[in-house]
Order: sequence, then structure tokens, then C-alpha cells
Amino acid sequence: MHVSERPDTAALRGGLIAAIFLMATSAIGPGFITQTATFTARMGSAFAFAILVSVIIDFVVQLNIWRITALTGRRASQTANMAIPGAGFLLAVLVIIGGLAFNVGNIAGAGLGLNAMLGLDPKIGGALSAVLAIAIFLSRRAGLLLDRMIVGLGLVMIVLTVFVALVSNPPVGEALRQAVFPDFVDFATITTIVGGTVGGYITYSGAHRLLDKGLTGPENLSAVTRAALTGIAVTGVMRFILFLAILGVVASGVTLDLSGQAANPAAQAFSVAAGEWGMRVFGIVLWAAALTSVIGAAYTSVSFLDIFGVRSERARSLATVAFIAFSLAVYVAMGTAPAAILVFVGGFNGLILPIGLTIFTYIGFARSDLMGGHRYNRILLWASAITCALTWYMGAVSVSSIFAFLGQ
Repeated sequence: MHVSERPDTAALRGGLIAAIFLMATSAIGPGFITQTATFTARMGSAFAFAILVSVIIDFVVQLNIWRITALTGRRASQTANMAIPGAGFLLAVLVIIGGLAFNVGNIAGAGLGLNAMLGLDPKIGGALSAVLAIAIFLSRRAGLLLDRMIVGLGLVMIVLTVFVALVSNPPVGEALRQAVFPDFVDFATITTIVGGTVGGYITYSGAHRLLDKGLTGPENLSAVTRAALTGIAVTGVMRFILFLAILGVVASGVTLDLSGQAANPAAQAFSVAAGEWGMRVFGIVLWAAALTSVIGAAYTSVSFLDIFGVRSERARSLATVAFIAFSLAVYVAMGTAPAAILVFVGGFNGLILPIGLTIFTYIGFARSDLMGGHRYNRILLWASAITCALTWYMGAVSVSSIFAFLGQ
């Protein structure tokens, strides 16, 4: 009996770590890096409040969806269809379309990263990164490679960003004060950050990874809860470290160039903080963030295809390859600057979050039969209901941003 427990414990730990980093790295993609630099340059220390609010919303959304998914033991689209006939198909279509839009931006970010790191043309850099992601999914050990790549690149991002934050010497005390007592609040900024960090496929990335690892049922609920909290903590810490790295530059009196679609304020901040090496470090961080987001978007979006009959391992691998290849083709064909793509996809995915969260909140309140008769925590449910109302408002703001983008 004791002999069989160790592998189970190791598998549990490995599955939870994989889910934690898949969610965290998906939430910290090139869009978030670009948005953080832009808003920090405009708002200074007051942007800390927007990050704190986004982390709190992230906490409510991810914790509820991870836990309910573990209790149902089914993917989000299947659960939604059983709760409200047809809702699963709607959710799947929205997530897949949003994932494609996000992946175009992710590939664009990977191209920008390799451009900053090695001087490669962004189109070529994006294509090479997409090919690397495809190679990972085509490998016979795709699952192991996926987990190790996500964890490894996630750690690289954290270490290098901490280095730049230390070098830039930010006003940490002022940032902490404004995180709680900001000089002013820009709700539109919070909306944009939330849409880019927990919208669309990102909401379901870690939860679906847990399903693939077999971590479901009431017996694993406490472990899933701890994993969700850890993932949110990792994401929150990384967001604040990135913010502090850029804030140090802004607080020193440097004005970042935000004009034009080709502006890259994050690259400027890293370069000012650490010179030529800073630009290379930025390239590595952006490329790591983009590549992990390419993998996360493809993996999670394709996991929603099971409702359409795509369930075998081979069929999902081929669908993932096609997903990344199509995203690459769109990116190469588009004449839009990468920065503009990253702005657009954040707004688009802000539309998807309230729909999925509404369905899961309803399941928690009224469909305990889908959770094996489990009576879901009421405090978490009411927090989810309040957040749900807030995200509907954010979705409306996202519609406005999409029309503004299309009108450019």
C-alpha cells in the first residue's frame, strides 16, 4: 500500500505545479507586459491600485472555476451544456475565437521579444517561436515537455524581472501606499488589465490542466484550492514586480514614449534601467511570456473542442498544431503593428469572461447535481456573483474599446 502512495503523491504535486504555472504564465503574456508599461508611464504609483484590484478579481474567478471544474470532473464546455443546453457550444466557440485572437497577439509578442533579444525581424521571430511551439505538441512526450517548458520559462521571467526591479530602484513604499489609498482611480484601466489577464481562455487553462492530470472530485478539492491560491499568488507577485521594475524608471524622471503604434514602453524601461543588457533581458522576458502564452492559448482552446467530438490524443495534437499554424498565418498576413494587436485582443477577451463566470456561478448556486451533490461554499459563490456583475460592466467597456480599435 505504501509503495503505491509515493507515485500518486508525486503525480499530484507535478500536476498541481503544472496547472499553477500554466495559469500564471498565461495570465502574464505580452499584452499584460505592454499594458503595464503603458499604464505605469501614465499613472505612476497610482497604477498599483489597478493591479491589486485585478488580483482580487483573479482570485474570485480562478478559485471558483478551478473548484467547480474539479467537482464536476468535466471540461467547462461540457459542464455548461449540461447546466444550460447550448451554453457549452456558445462558450466553446467564444473561447476558441478569443484564443485565436489572443494567439495572434502572443506570436506578435514573441516576434517582438526575439527582435529585442537578437535583432531578428519580428515576423521571422514570431514564425520561429510558433514553429517551436508546434514542435513541442508534436513530440511523443508532449505532456512532459509542456509542463517543463511552462515551469522553466515562468521561473526565468520571474528571476530576470526581479533583477530589473532591483536595478531600477522603485519607490516601493509609495507604491504599497497607493495600492490601498490611490491618489486617483481609473476604472477603464482596471477593465483593460482584467480583460487581458483573466479573460477568454486564461480562465480555464489551469483548471483543464488539472482535469488532464486526473485531479478531480471532493477528495482533491483542498489540493485544488491550494493550487489555485498559489497560482494567483505567483501571478500577483509577478505583476507587482513587473510594475515596480517600470515604476523605478518612471519615478526617476524618464518619460517613456507612448506615441504611435510602434511604441514599446516596456522595452524602453528595461533599457533605461539596465542599458544594453536591459534590452536583452526585456527580450528574454517578453519572448518567454509570449511563448508560454502561445502554448497556453493553444492547449486550452483546443481542450474546448471535445464538445465537438475532438477527444483522442492524436486528434487534439493535430488540432493544436493547426490552431498555432493558423494564428501564425494571420499574424504574418496582417499589416497591423504588434502593439495594436495586443490592445485589441485584451478588449475582445474581456467579453468572454462574464459569460463563463455567469454559467459557473449558476452551477454553484443551483446545480449541485453536476458536482456530485456537493453543496458549494456560499461565501465564494456570493463573491463570484458580485464579481460577475462587475465583469459584465467590464464587458460593455470592452465592446467600446473594440469599436474604437476597428474605427482606427
